[in-house]
Amino acid sequence: MLTRKQLDLLAFIHKRVSRDGVPPSFDEMKEALDLRSKSGIHRLITALEERGFIRRLAHRARAIEIVKLPEALDPSGHAGFEPRVIDGDRPDRTPPAAIPLGGAQAMELPLLGRIAAGTPIEAIEDGETQVAVPGSMVGKGPHYALEVKGDSMIDAGINSGDVVIIRETSHADNGDIVVAQVDGYEATLKRFRKSGEMIMLEAANPAYETRLLRAGQVKVQGKLVGLIRSY
Repeated sequence: MLTRKQLDLLAFIHKRVSRDGVPPSFDEMKEALDLRSKSGIHRLITALEERGFIRRLAHRARAIEIVKLPEALDPSGHAGFEPRVIDGDRPDRTPPAAIPLGGAQAMELPLLGRIAAGTPIEAIEDGETQVAVPGSMVGKGPHYALEVKGDSMIDAGINSGDVVIIRETSHADNGDIVVAQVDGYEATLKRFRKSGEMIMLEAANPAYETRLLRAGQVKVQGKLVGLIRSY
């Protein structure tokens, strides 16, 4: 399974090779994917190579060869896949499939909208959409689900399109992955660290910078306890 950024990069490389006969430069890739640094491109290239979609050839400029294409990529080089976004205020939407329950008792949690794992996008929404989760994933207290949008937590195993299970709490310890509301309106999924009166919201992707904020700007709204991925 490719992340959205990996698929976008593979589509861009395929399009440029088909058009020009040579792959794009790393600067062109960075600009096309709107990344802040080349390190993010290096990481995506490595991931595509490890998954067998491309091969890097030694001692050649722009030495990237496409080995295979996923079904989600049509011959024109345009991605045919879009991560499913389920807005909490649209109860008519179909929830993403739950992971296999293996006989465990399932329960339903409210899917309250999207959460940014990237640049902040929007605060949590109230909604009536439900998602089925294994009962073993949910502990004491209220829980809810959010769909992830963005790739800033990919090194923590959280991809765009995943559904995260959140235990509602206003407390977080250093190192916890939390839903943090910033300045009262934007919500983001990041690793939490506090030092004195300052709070750091850390990404798990070197393409994104750590956000340093005053404690009064950040309100913890929950802690990550589980994840559901649809294939």
